[in-house]
Amino acid sequence: MSAPGPNAKIDIAQRDLRLDAYRGLALWFIFIDHTPGNSFEWLTLRNYGFSDATEVFVFVSGYTCMLAYGGALREQGWPTVIVRSLRRGLEIYAAFLLLVVVYLVLVWATGSSFYLDETNTRFFFENPGTALVHVVALQYAPVNTDILPTFVLLHIGFPLVLWILVRNAAVALAASFLLYLMVQLYGWHLPAWPTGELYFNPLAWQILFVIGAWSAGPGARRLAAILRSPVTAPLAVLFVTFSLVVTLSWRMEPLKWLIPDVVGGMIYPIYKSHLAPVRLVHFLALAGVVIRFVSPDCQGLLKPWPMAMIRCGENSLPIYCFSVLASFLAFVTLKEVSGGLAMQAAVSAAGIALIIAIANLLTWEAKLDRRGPKLF
Repeated sequence: MSAPGPNAKIDIAQRDLRLDAYRGLALWFIFIDHTPGNSFEWLTLRNYGFSDATEVFVFVSGYTCMLAYGGALREQGWPTVIVRSLRRGLEIYAAFLLLVVVYLVLVWATGSSFYLDETNTRFFFENPGTALVHVVALQYAPVNTDILPTFVLLHIGFPLVLWILVRNAAVALAASFLLYLMVQLYGWHLPAWPTGELYFNPLAWQILFVIGAWSAGPGARRLAAILRSPVTAPLAVLFVTFSLVVTLSWRMEPLKWLIPDVVGGMIYPIYKSHLAPVRLVHFLALAGVVIRFVSPDCQGLLKPWPMAMIRCGENSLPIYCFSVLASFLAFVTLKEVSGGLAMQAAVSAAGIALIIAIANLLTWEAKLDRRGPKLF
């Protein structure tokens, strides 16, 4: 196939407000999930299936990258695509460094060694010089900041993904799956300090990123045909239901009898670091169910709560960084002040309210400055 020129046509789907809404909801879930000892985690996605909000972020990131950079390729050519992707990767990198610095200050301010292990920061305070070098090299990250190095690499590498996708989408998907398979079979990974590998292995998580990009671009029509198939929805619902039953059986003692030990042994442990196959399949099945049965009608998204989610999704990078800090402060509050249900409700509500307020402020400022929503 001949290489397309700068004006090559790419089948780009229109931006769907549901993307930002789902990403905003995922940010709320992440804040709650990142707060240890918070019983309200039972309201989040991770307790009802094999995947969680992380898969939402990576898939939507790939999807929105295709919408933005695919359009830029068609209108302005490869130099613009490369410059914009590098710039966004550097923005995420800068946000990661700033987040780590503020996080370390907050941990130090608590004055308690208890939080050093809870936040994976003991390595830094015992070896600050060495740790700082590894932070800059994206090889060391405190707890809950470790997804950002993976996003940096995915964004910087997106021009290559796009280049392959616009030439042969099937080859792009096959190459992505082969790399993912090597991770599952041989444990391929990128080095990190001091654990040996990045927690969110980019060589594994790239497959969701690529699938997201494929879904927004050359695979949009094929995806629509797959979703219309009479067997897709029943299979997706069946797997989502199976995942729900298995997950609940692991968390609720009275339900253990529902899943035989031999079945549980075949599934568990589910490695999040390498995006275990059951996590990948569960997310794809869940996404298929949502796309099939949730209406894309924008009118329903203009109500206050959906709009609040959209605002958070539009500003996902700063809101994610804030949520990491907010969840740590919520953890300290529950540990030092009170861990009761009333306090859990208070810190959860206060954290989400602050997240929404900051997101609305950022959107207001961006509109004044005529900037569009950022990718993450």
